[in-house]
Amino acid sequence: MKNKLAEHGLFIAKKGILFQLVTALIITLLAGIIAGQHSAISTAAGAVISILPTAIFSGFAFKYAGASKNELVAQSFSQGSKLKLALTIILFVVTFAGLNAAPLEVFVAYVVTTASHALAMFRYGTK
Repeated sequence: MKNKLAEHGLFIAKKGILFQLVTALIITLLAGIIAGQHSAISTAAGAVISILPTAIFSGFAFKYAGASKNELVAQSFSQGSKLKLALTIILFVVTFAGLNAAPLEVFVAYVVTTASHALAMFRYGTK
């Protein structure tokens, strides 16, 4: 039997991640058109740094739900947030060390895609 609370939360999280993906595509295309290929790669890397950890965290956060599974919810949420933080740090290191990415583009893309997820949560979470 599936938990309706977890399903609803995961559905909203998926909408937020989809909104992030669309935002990432738009800003990456704009960066490529305006500033060139290196800028587009840096922008895409910044967007991935935001999207991938958020998607993994969402899977952990909505794995369980309900009062009877209170401990499992807290444990899964904690594991997801630790993994999200670690993955974000690792992706930033790989981006700057491995791709030699432009910091401004990476951070702007990271902030814009993270903000787009927050706005999507505000929009879809209030319905």
